[in-house]
Amino acid sequence: MRKRIIGQVYPKQFDAAQNCLDLNQLAEVELTSEDVAHPIESALFPGTESGWRAAVPGEQTIRLLFDAPQTVRKICLMFCEADSERTQELVLRWSPDQEQPYREILRQRYNFSPPHTTREIEDYGVELEGVMRLELSISPDVSGGAVCASLEQLRLA
Repeated sequence: MRKRIIGQVYPKQFDAAQNCLDLNQLAEVELTSEDVAHPIESALFPGTESGWRAAVPGEQTIRLLFDAPQTVRKICLMFCEADSERTQELVLRWSPDQEQPYREILRQRYNFSPPHTTREIEDYGVELEGVMRLELSISPDVSGGAVCASLEQLRLA
């Protein structure tokens, strides 16, 4: 008998061949907090591995402000949590300009339960035209625990 154990494979980073937007050239980023050892660039640019981490516990916001309107067809997010069991919520929003309010793309909760469930990978297909602002809000523990938000990777295509 031949046997093969299969399981879910988690890529270290999303495939650069997905035609990801070059956020370094196209956008400015605003954020509510940043651990100096885990800057936002570590989550936004391919080839970096440490990811972003907030400097303080609680809800955090990461906002991308594009220099020119963008078309976004895919939003890829990766979160890792190896230490604390918790339920995290994320909210993604976008806006076509500074004057209009944000439009919610999605709101989602998921559980981390180390050592078994330590990674969440989301790959959303969207049809967004004329994006000037994209906002990600992260509530790292909906029960109010003193947990710092983190983001392993954010890629847009």
